[in-house]
Amino acid sequence: MSNPVPRAVRRPAHRTAAVAALAVLTLVLAGCGGGAPGGAAGSGGGAAAPSSSGAGVGLPAGTPGQGKPAVTVGDKDFSEAFLIGDLYEQALKAKGYTVNLKANVGGSEVIDSAFKAGQIDVYPEYTGEILSSVAGDQGRTTSAEETWQKAKAFEEANRGATLLPQTPFQDIDVVIVKPEFASAHNLKAIGDLKNVGPAGQGVSWAAQPPDKTRYAGLVGMQQAYGLTNVAFVGVDVGVTYSALDTGTVNSADAFSTDGQLTTDKYTVLDDPEHIMGFQHVAPVVKQSVLAAQGPEFAQTLNWVDSLLTQQAILQMNAAIQLNHVDPATVAQKFLAANGLQS
Repeated sequence: MSNPVPRAVRRPAHRTAAVAALAVLTLVLAGCGGGAPGGAAGSGGGAAAPSSSGAGVGLPAGTPGQGKPAVTVGDKDFSEAFLIGDLYEQALKAKGYTVNLKANVGGSEVIDSAFKAGQIDVYPEYTGEILSSVAGDQGRTTSAEETWQKAKAFEEANRGATLLPQTPFQDIDVVIVKPEFASAHNLKAIGDLKNVGPAGQGVSWAAQPPDKTRYAGLVGMQQAYGLTNVAFVGVDVGVTYSALDTGTVNSADAFSTDGQLTTDKYTVLDDPEHIMGFQHVAPVVKQSVLAAQGPEFAQTLNWVDSLLTQQAILQMNAAIQLNHVDPATVAQKFLAANGLQS
């Protein structure tokens, strides 16, 4: 997931950069399509949407939330989570619901604890994170649909909750290189790194130290792609891009929705073996809350999530991470561009 940016240290952008970023957002956010790096796996053109998808959902009419009990929305501790929390809050409020936003709750384990304790009623979470970090299931799944189904079953069996349909976008680890390096070695997918040369003379990969022993990291690169030529370089979070930019390494770990990937400075290598797993976002919501709020509550959240294509989330993250526009402002622009009237 996108690099942590504490909500408490949001700073106003330089006026010129902010205005330019918002102008771009207004032009591109309505109807942004997919097809960017890290998009939903296994979603062929023209195929029917899986049961886990909210594709085609409409926004409920009127203000069905008026008179319903207040609901508390939580979000996690990094910029992309702030954005999605703001999207949920603003859309629900526009439909008349009384919403309290509990922002920057913490990582997956922390926000799950807050959910169990009744401090929040709904929050956006990555399906793979539910399985690995919350359920403690370290097994591999073979598709986004299977991951969502298993995460949903866990929430229903253990939390008195459920998962609503997942987003078109996902935020997974990706391997990036410089475009000129990709061209020189004919690199399209992770397995093509075998073209570079033997260890010590070929591939050097910057990633956080735990990635050295994770299947969704160096182990998967070795086992699934047969890469024995990768020299691992452990770096702190947020340093991978600079390690690549300065030539300290020739490849690096990144997240598929990083704002930096909207530039032409990096090439994302495909992962046909899906060693990085599946990390679409779905609302975790208490079943009692769904019953109390009525069907339009879920419909509103499903409408928001159905809009979150890979291209849309990349553009919004770029505005937040590169141009320092406040996530709440980005959320408002996005919802307005897609027809929400506040």
